[in-house]
Amino acid sequence: MRLHPQDLLAGPCARYLHSVAMFRLQGSKVLAVDMTGDAVKAKNGSMVAYDGQMTFKKMSGGGEGIRGMVTRRITGEQMTVMEVSGHGTCWFADRASEINLVGLQGDKLYVESSNLLATDAGLRTGTSFTGLRGASQGNGLFTTTVEGHGQAAIMSDGPAVVLRVSRQYPLTVDPGAYIAHQGNLSQSFQSGVTFRTFMGEGGGEAFQIRFEGDGLVYVQPSERNTIAGDV
Repeated sequence: MRLHPQDLLAGPCARYLHSVAMFRLQGSKVLAVDMTGDAVKAKNGSMVAYDGQMTFKKMSGGGEGIRGMVTRRITGEQMTVMEVSGHGTCWFADRASEINLVGLQGDKLYVESSNLLATDAGLRTGTSFTGLRGASQGNGLFTTTVEGHGQAAIMSDGPAVVLRVSRQYPLTVDPGAYIAHQGNLSQSFQSGVTFRTFMGEGGGEAFQIRFEGDGLVYVQPSERNTIAGDV
């Protein structure tokens, strides 16, 4: 089942009691964050404008504390972030990427670090082992995790598609198109031809990611380069 990102934020879950900063989109490529003394973490250098009184502090690593910093150095999951705090509105964007808002209510989001734009103060970031999936994407063996109560902004190359996975309907995804996933999902890998290989436009061994369980998978319409073959 295909969902629209804005549908995930409708209704009473659109606001979070644990979060003062409010995320909203201006168009599809600019994130506006309204703050009343709270703080947000954002990709370093992604601020494009602000009003009011804001302070900016560069943070080493994307995990929580010294342990997160060391973990990222070891795993190679690079994510340079800044903390923005104050009163007013701050606008964020990165290379004209499409931005999607993801609401978390105590659950965990798994997202590639290059696709994470911002998180509010109610969320914690860390790392998680991905194994072959990360290697097939050329992104290393670990990915970024975001968990807690609040909102995160993720980026995609082109409008993201949110796909529902259920126990009756598993989902297979091209590693180059994968952005993020959330929910109670398990992953496995299958090798074989892709659609482009089938049409005679590719060659070599290729991997796809198979998701089973109950949750959401975010994919983009543009594929990043992978090392798992011509996918």
